[in-house]
Amino acid sequence: MRWGSLAGRGLRVLRDDLWTVRQDPLPPSVWLRWLPHGIVWLAAFGVLVGGLGQLSDNGGLGFGYAFPVAVGQSGAMALALWRPVPAWWLSLAATVLGAVVLSAPLAAGEVHDFPWPWSAAGIVAHLFVLLLLALRVRLRVAVEAFALTVLVTYVLQALWGSAGQQPTGVLAMVLSAVVVVLGTALRGRREARAELGRQTTLTAEERARRTLLEERSRIARELHDVVAHHMSVISIQAQVAPHLTENPSPELRENLAGIRQNALEALAELRRVLGVLRSDNPQDPYGLGESGTAPDSPQPTLDRLGTLVDNTRAAGLTVALDVTDTRREKRPYPPGVELSGYRIVQEALSNALRHAPGSTVRVELVHVPDGLYLNVVNSRPGQPVTPSPGAGHGLLGMRERAAMLGGHVDAAPTLHGGFSVSAFLPRDGATPLTVPAPPASGEAPVIHPEPDGPVVVRVEPPAAPAVHQGTTHQETARLDTTADGPPPATGEQTP
Repeated sequence: MRWGSLAGRGLRVLRDDLWTVRQDPLPPSVWLRWLPHGIVWLAAFGVLVGGLGQLSDNGGLGFGYAFPVAVGQSGAMALALWRPVPAWWLSLAATVLGAVVLSAPLAAGEVHDFPWPWSAAGIVAHLFVLLLLALRVRLRVAVEAFALTVLVTYVLQALWGSAGQQPTGVLAMVLSAVVVVLGTALRGRREARAELGRQTTLTAEERARRTLLEERSRIARELHDVVAHHMSVISIQAQVAPHLTENPSPELRENLAGIRQNALEALAELRRVLGVLRSDNPQDPYGLGESGTAPDSPQPTLDRLGTLVDNTRAAGLTVALDVTDTRREKRPYPPGVELSGYRIVQEALSNALRHAPGSTVRVELVHVPDGLYLNVVNSRPGQPVTPSPGAGHGLLGMRERAAMLGGHVDAAPTLHGGFSVSAFLPRDGATPLTVPAPPASGEAPVIHPEPDGPVVVRVEPPAAPAVHQGTTHQETARLDTTADGPPPATGEQTP
């Protein structure tokens, strides 16, 4: 049973390796692309002419026998350029056919000293076929083909035999062994060169990656040495300043505390950015084995928008926060949506602080089943605007964050000198098929279908009730702090 199992396994391996018509084209040369193909075709033509003449003139075979044998041997050479295994079978079959049809004239004494079982043309054709086979297939397949060639030759020459023959089996097998070894060596050399090319490419990529990491590390050092130092100084000075003033007012203490808190939060964010820059895996900058940030600097979420709004109010803006939820089932957002929503609102408030000091800002959040709608509208500046060196990177960053999640951001000036930033972030990172529900505050969204793109939802800035002459920002802020009643106006007034 054991030997039967081994024999069956061996036959299955031979069937898989040699009983196939798969295509293995000969790789063309780099400089002379079709030179190997031309040489093979020229040699095949020589085998056809020479083999046909040898079989007809010296072998005494008629054209009906000589022509198929010669065509089979020369055709195997041409076929080996694309399908080496079927070509090997064709060459071996043509040789067996020629040996069988020549055995009768040899036995009858009509032909003397004819090369048998391999004719000269048959040897040349089979050597070409074996070389092209060894160049394309695995070593095991080439060895199997050579072994079966030796077996067929042994059966024809030693067991079948024929009188008056000139034995060529040993010569043919020695030359075949040399050709198989040569083809295998050339194939191994080609594979080694290909592997060397792949390793060179990987080395170049690794070098580029290392250069990138070095540059990121340099940027991280610069950030740490410059920005972190100054933020630490600001935090310490804000903490010490109340002790250097006699009887500081509560407003001064509150503002200094806000400055220190903002500096500490900036340091925490800077620590996270430095961790990303210094790590070769931005998804796991701290080597925790999972995506995340440092335990002592968690990513901000939408729950912290209240704190962000309070800090912005302390900086001198009048900010109203309006949150509406139209969802039937309240599910938590993915971390990317939470973080991007917070960052978009943070950047919009920072732009209002920088470009519209003393303005009134309204922040709207509308939770809809398909995602999160954000709208930040500020009025025209209430104080002189200091020229800012910004280059629009804040808006670009907001758009990139939204596009990464499949959403969009629209930013445009309002009719009364203010500015509006509206965004929609899909829940699952894909643009929904349905349009988000309009905000519950009564403003109807204006739908702008863009060609060959997602549906863009823009909400016009809400109309604000007129603010009477003489109303101060402090009074507006007191209106904002009331527990009941409609949200405060955004400050957009009729010119």
